[in-house]
Amino acid sequence: MLDLGRQPRFHRPRDRDLALDLEALTALLSSAGFIAAQEEADQLLARAAGDVELLRSLVERRLTGEPLAWITGRVSFCGVEIRVDPGVYVPRWQSELLARRAIDRLPATGAAIDVCTGTGAIARTLTTARPGARVVASDIDERAIACAAANGVEAYQGDLFAPLPRTLEGRVDVVVGIVPYVPTPALPLLQRDTFTFESPLSYDGGPDGTEILRRVLTESPRFLRRGGALLLELGGEQADMLGDDLARLGYRDVTVLVDEDGHERGVEATLGR
Repeated sequence: MLDLGRQPRFHRPRDRDLALDLEALTALLSSAGFIAAQEEADQLLARAAGDVELLRSLVERRLTGEPLAWITGRVSFCGVEIRVDPGVYVPRWQSELLARRAIDRLPATGAAIDVCTGTGAIARTLTTARPGARVVASDIDERAIACAAANGVEAYQGDLFAPLPRTLEGRVDVVVGIVPYVPTPALPLLQRDTFTFESPLSYDGGPDGTEILRRVLTESPRFLRRGGALLLELGGEQADMLGDDLARLGYRDVTVLVDEDGHERGVEATLGR
């Protein structure tokens, strides 16, 4: 680990302006291999709010690979400020495409379910965009439920749909989720520091990555109304792998969600009328 005590620009901040602090911190993070070094430096400086000792502590944590959002306690998702507690899966910008499609499919006074909610980022985004709708969420992790609740989400602890109110059955307009979908054999290929801090529970989707995805496909029709939307994040060729299941379960108008770079990010399907 780099010794921040040897970074002279951090010793007497009152003798320099913020630009010099930003420059020094950006250089430090960049030399450590962080791609968005200046953006991260901005966030760390804002979190420290002029407290040099706190800044040193925050930077030391980041240099170990700890997620930035755990350190700053916040992340912006679809323009909504989301609280992120340590130990809770950090929402990624790649998931914003799924969230925006969920907003498009959710009527103003409709109902939505966000499974494997984590921080509650998607649920909170839906509530912000559709304040007249009822949005509920679930997660198996008690830390995630506490974090989602702190973000103003109606959250229930349990496995997928199990803890959700039965009064929602057959009445939901949107089921959305970022469930674990990384194939078990591919877990070692994830970023080096991922499992130093995060749990495989957030990623492991079974042998081919579709184990939990298939469960959501199967269990969603109990809650979705006819014409309701199912939106799931996935990767690789998993949309094709789920094709037969979607057809068998009565889903129609299946669309693969693709980002600006042409990468598959999710699947959208409508429960047949």
